[in-house]
Amino acid sequence: MKKTENKMTLGRALRANNRALKLIYKHYPQMVLSYILSVVWNALTPYVGIFLSALVIDELVGNRDIQRLQMLVIITLVSAAIIALGTAIINKWKETQNAGWWLKVEHIVSEKMLDTDYVNLDDTHTAEMLSTIRQNFNGGGWGFGRVIECYGELMSSVFTILGGLALTVTLFISKVPTGAGELTILNNPLVVIGIIAVMLAVTFIAPILNNKAGSYYAKHADDHNLGNRLFSFFGWLGYISSLATDVRMYRQDKICDRYNRNKEDTFGSNGLFAHYAWGGMGLYGAASAAVSVIFTGIVYTFVCLKALAGAFGLGSVTQYIAAVTKVSGGMSSLISGIGLMCNNTPFIELTFEYLDIPNNMYQGSLTVEKRRDRDYEVEFRNVSFKYPGSDNYALRGVNMKFKVGKRLAVVGMNGSGKTTFIKLLCRLYDPTEGEILLNGIDIRKYSYREYMDIFSVVFQDFKLLSLKLGENVAGRIDYNKELVTECLEKAGFSDRLAEMKNGTETYLYKDYDTKDGVDVSGGEAQKIAIARALYKDAPFIILDEPTAALDPIAEAEIYGKFDEIAGDKTAIYISHRLSSCRFCDRIAVFDSGSVVQFGTHDELLQDEKGKYHELWHAQAQYYTEQTA
Repeated sequence: MKKTENKMTLGRALRANNRALKLIYKHYPQMVLSYILSVVWNALTPYVGIFLSALVIDELVGNRDIQRLQMLVIITLVSAAIIALGTAIINKWKETQNAGWWLKVEHIVSEKMLDTDYVNLDDTHTAEMLSTIRQNFNGGGWGFGRVIECYGELMSSVFTILGGLALTVTLFISKVPTGAGELTILNNPLVVIGIIAVMLAVTFIAPILNNKAGSYYAKHADDHNLGNRLFSFFGWLGYISSLATDVRMYRQDKICDRYNRNKEDTFGSNGLFAHYAWGGMGLYGAASAAVSVIFTGIVYTFVCLKALAGAFGLGSVTQYIAAVTKVSGGMSSLISGIGLMCNNTPFIELTFEYLDIPNNMYQGSLTVEKRRDRDYEVEFRNVSFKYPGSDNYALRGVNMKFKVGKRLAVVGMNGSGKTTFIKLLCRLYDPTEGEILLNGIDIRKYSYREYMDIFSVVFQDFKLLSLKLGENVAGRIDYNKELVTECLEKAGFSDRLAEMKNGTETYLYKDYDTKDGVDVSGGEAQKIAIARALYKDAPFIILDEPTAALDPIAEAEIYGKFDEIAGDKTAIYISHRLSSCRFCDRIAVFDSGSVVQFGTHDELLQDEKGKYHELWHAQAQYYTEQTA
């Protein structure tokens, strides 16, 4: 956990927790309300039983009026039934609303992840923050996971104290009879004040010691998170089917065993927290428990001495002991809750540091014209780009122009700037220098969402979801089945589709449908990704190494059908394999972040000193050697 220079104060803790509670209430109001009602109900209702029990006992040892006893018993039973029924209803409501609390916190975090600029997600610091927030919650429940718990404990404490005081105040004002001898000293105001002072002191000391013990976990959250990360990886490695072959072939289970059985590890018997448990953390916890026992002894002694002296009857003894114990528990819980709130505040602040990351990309307001003729022209005008935090240019002085309906190949060695070029075109990033124009207008002036809608992209590291095939292709729950089927056929997936008994309703993978879900190969997944790009029917289709996972036959099939797949769209095709570029109208050759050549395949190949000629013959010689 990142250390903060600001001293932790109650005001700082309240500001952070109040903001977090408001955000949680905004998303899940019923969850917060049900929790609050449950806390208040459970804090106050025990006093009903305490009060009625004291009346029954007093009547039994006093006048023994049968009618009054009957009435008190009936009231007690009816009250208990009403309280039990109310408790069951409220708890059911609370449990229902609080179900899946981890997923609800994840929802709040994920909303920001989906809303933030891509440049933020691509930043290492942001990724580390998000990982830490999740680890804090998964490991110790820190962060938003404890906000409602803290407020629940504070509210419960306050209502417990108020209810207990209402039943306890007469304990200190009830007078010992003058004939009680030495015990009449209990009437002395100084003695009463002294007893109250000792009770309060003990009440405060116990939770302070307990908070001190709990602070060890907060201070060492980084170690706690690391231990959880190691366990999450090595403890579950054997469950990941895609790694099963490597685990067995190279006996990687031995590596797992090394971490899982390490007694020196974070949670091992000789680890960090075991060390603290035997040391300061354990001593503070034990001292807290001991002080609580001392308080119980003081309460019993004071109440019993006043009862012995005749200040009140047996029923009141039961009432006072129960009520004072409740008040003490409420005070301890109040201080403990404040301590927990303070310990949790840095974790909440880290979450808000993530949620407050600004979106700096200009959103624009111009509508992207929906042209029937799809007559779009894109121009890169002296575009240069540096990744955030880097002093080196990933692209430098790129000038290029292309129109819809054309086929553009982007080629070059790894790290030459091809993918950066695509990210800038799609406005995942904005140029550091220069501008990109759509029909002569800077793309930053267009509505951000509308501009992105004119692109269909198959990224090299695309992902499919464990949902129905049709939902994966359409990107939505309600989809056009005929259009999905048509797009899958264009992408070369028709044979595999015919084998699926549920057709487009077939679940991919077995996460949700273990019986009928199907696993698809890398090449099949790539065809589905291409079909997804076609379904969007955007004017621009961008394929980043679309045949990288396909076998040669499937690759040739995609190439042969490429014109049909692209139709009247502009197709931008990124590839390492120059043989796939021959059908393109123009080829942009990238090298060290710059466009060093631009032209047709034949034109570029004629330039024997050019980069394209070098790359072409470097690849062609391997095919020649294999053929020879």
